[in-house]
Amino acid sequence: MPNKKPVDAAEVRDAMLAVAEWLHDDTAPPPPRPALAAAVRLTARALAQDAPGASVEVRVPPFVAVQCIPGPRHTRGTPPNVVETDPRTWLLLAGGLLGVEDAAARGELTASGSRAGEIADHLPVIPLQNRRPGE
Repeated sequence: MPNKKPVDAAEVRDAMLAVAEWLHDDTAPPPPRPALAAAVRLTARALAQDAPGASVEVRVPPFVAVQCIPGPRHTRGTPPNVVETDPRTWLLLAGGLLGVEDAAARGELTASGSRAGEIADHLPVIPLQNRRPGE
């Protein structure tokens, strides 16, 4: 059952700041799994809240899959519009540190279907720019 509780922007920001050092420096040790999971889940749910709908499914295994973007709802089998990426790439996208086209060109994001690219219109979720923790 989908999570219908509204996403708190402050909670999303705090979760992103908890992983920001790792996002800014790929040589930094990865954050603890619970912090990574929270940042991924909250940013994906914030995207779904910002762009409600069920035309595109965004998958960030193993943590979350959300449906977003207004339009026809898909109910059975593989959705026609899917975006899938790994947790770090998703957080770079959600923080505005990487663009959808660049991630796809680097092979770090797959997008299928004519509407999948529309998620770019709703990113970043929480702009990190060059902010680091404590700034």
